[in-house]
Amino acid sequence: MSDDLLLKIRGLRIEGRSDEKWNEIVHGVDLDLKRGEVLGLIGESGAGKSTIGLAAMGFTRDGCRISAGAIEFDGVNLAKVSRDRRRALLGKRIAYVAQSAAASFNPAHRIIDQHTEAPVQHGVRSKSDSEADAMELYRRLRLPNPDEIGFRYPHQVSGGQLQRAMTAMAMSCRPDLIIFDEPTTALDVTTQIEVLAAIRDIVEQFGTAAIYITHDLAVVAQMADRIKVLLKGDEVEENDTRTMLTSPREDYTKSLWAVRSFERPAKPAVIKASVPVVRVQNVSAAYGKVPVLHDVSFDIHKGRTVAVVGESGSGKSTAARCITGLLPPTRGSIAFNGEDLPPSYKRRNKEQLRTAQMIYQMADTALNPRQKIKDIIGRPVEFYRGLSGKARNARVAELLEQIELEPAEYMERLPSELSGGQKQRIGIARALAADPEFIICDEVTSALDQLVAKGILKLLAKLQDELGLAYMFITHDLATVKAIADEVVVMKDGRVVEMGPKAEMFQPPHHAYTDLLLSSVPEMDPDWLTNLLAERGVDNIGDAASAKI
Repeated sequence: MSDDLLLKIRGLRIEGRSDEKWNEIVHGVDLDLKRGEVLGLIGESGAGKSTIGLAAMGFTRDGCRISAGAIEFDGVNLAKVSRDRRRALLGKRIAYVAQSAAASFNPAHRIIDQHTEAPVQHGVRSKSDSEADAMELYRRLRLPNPDEIGFRYPHQVSGGQLQRAMTAMAMSCRPDLIIFDEPTTALDVTTQIEVLAAIRDIVEQFGTAAIYITHDLAVVAQMADRIKVLLKGDEVEENDTRTMLTSPREDYTKSLWAVRSFERPAKPAVIKASVPVVRVQNVSAAYGKVPVLHDVSFDIHKGRTVAVVGESGSGKSTAARCITGLLPPTRGSIAFNGEDLPPSYKRRNKEQLRTAQMIYQMADTALNPRQKIKDIIGRPVEFYRGLSGKARNARVAELLEQIELEPAEYMERLPSELSGGQKQRIGIARALAADPEFIICDEVTSALDQLVAKGILKLLAKLQDELGLAYMFITHDLATVKAIADEVVVMKDGRVVEMGPKAEMFQPPHHAYTDLLLSSVPEMDPDWLTNLLAERGVDNIGDAASAKI
C-alpha cells in the first residue's frame, strides 16, 4: 500500500444466512481510504452501509460471513489474519462508534471503567492516565460534569450523553481509523452540532481516518471528504463531496438528493371548549431530590399531534413518563378525557392503562428478540381484549394488515429477521393492539433512513385519520415536526419556553431558544457547519466542544 493509503478493500463479498441458505448481501464492493480522510457511506436501509463498515474491521455480525475479497489495513489483510492479530488492532488502531449506545454499553459497569479498558489492555495508558484523558474527552464533547459523569452507570445518563461517551471511548487510544455508524442519530440538533464539530476536530488534529455511515445527507455533507452511495449491497457511485452534492451522475443518487417533502395539510384550530384527550396541568417532577420538570402544562386533543421538542435533558421524555405513570409528579395533575388519573401506573386500572400506549425510539431493544411477531403483538391483544387462540391470531393478522405488512409472511418471524423500518412498524402494531386513544411516539423515526422514516410518518398519519388517535410526538428532528405536527411545545431545562400551532412556531419572531433550535438544523452545504460556528463566534472547530454554540 502507498504511504497515504490506510485501508484498501477489493472485491468484498458478504453473505447472510437465511432459511439455512447463504445469500449474498454485499456484491464485490471496492473501497480506498487515505490517512486522515473521511469517507461517507450513504444509502437507504438494507444498502449494506453498516455491514461494509464492520467488514472494514475484519468483522461480521452473527449470521454473516465474508465470502470473498481482501481487506487490507496498513498492509494487513483483516479477512485472513489470525484472531489474535486482529484483536490487537481493534480498539487500539481501529475503533467503532455504534448507533445505539444504550445497547452497546455494559449496564453492570461504570462508564469510565468501560472507557479505560482498551487503553489499559493495549498498554497505551495507565488506569489513572486513562481516567484523566477520559475527562478531557468528555469536556471536548461537552458532556455535563465531565469530571464525574464517567463514574455513573449507563442507565444514569441520557441517550444523547451516552452516545457522546461512546464517541469518547472510541477515541481513547487515538486510533488510525474510526468507523462512525450513525453516531449523532440520538442527538438533538444543538448537541449534534457540537459533537460533529468535536469529531471533525479530533479527526483533523490526530490525522484519524474515518468511515462515516449515515442516512442524514446534510450531516454527511459536513463530515465527509468523499461520498460513496450504496444500494442493496452494490456501489452506485462515488466522488468528492462537493461534486456529489452538485452533480450526481446516477438517477438513484439524484433521488436521494431530492427534497422529500411529506407534510400533512393544516387542520382547523381546536375548539377551545372541547375536552382534550390528555391534559398536563402544572406538572413538576423529580428524580430523587433532583427536580427535573417545573410547572409543565399542555393539552393534546383527539386526532391531533403535539410535537414536544428540545435538547437532550430538556424534559421531553420525563413528561412522557409522568403521563404514563412511570414517574409520579411531585405536584400537578394528568387527566384523560377530563378525568384525573392516579399519579402512579400501579394505581391505574386496566382501562386507564389501555388508553395510553407508547412506541419506542429503538425498536432493536424494544422488541423481545426471542418472541415471534405473533406473540409480541398478541400479548397486549390477550391482556387488554381477552382474546386467545384463533381469535387472538386473527386480531394480530388484522393489526399487521393495518401497518401494511403481510400477515402470512411476518407472523412467524423473529425481530432479527426484520429491517429497522419493519421493526418499528411492529412497535406501532403492538401499541395499537390495546386499542388506545393516545400514543406517545418517542423519537420513532430518528434511527431510520429518510425513505423509511417517510413511510412510518405516512403510516402514523393514516392511522390517526382512521382511528382518531391523539399523538405526543417526542423528537429532536424539526423536519419531522414540520411534516406531522399540529401544535408544537418547546422545552428547555424542564420548562415549557414556547408553544403554539405549527404554522406560528416556524415563523419569526421566536423565543431565543426556539431560534437556536431552528438555526441548528444542518443544510446540504459542505460549508454550513464551518459558517455556523463562525457566526456564533467559534473561531476554530476545536473550541466548539467547550463553547455553548
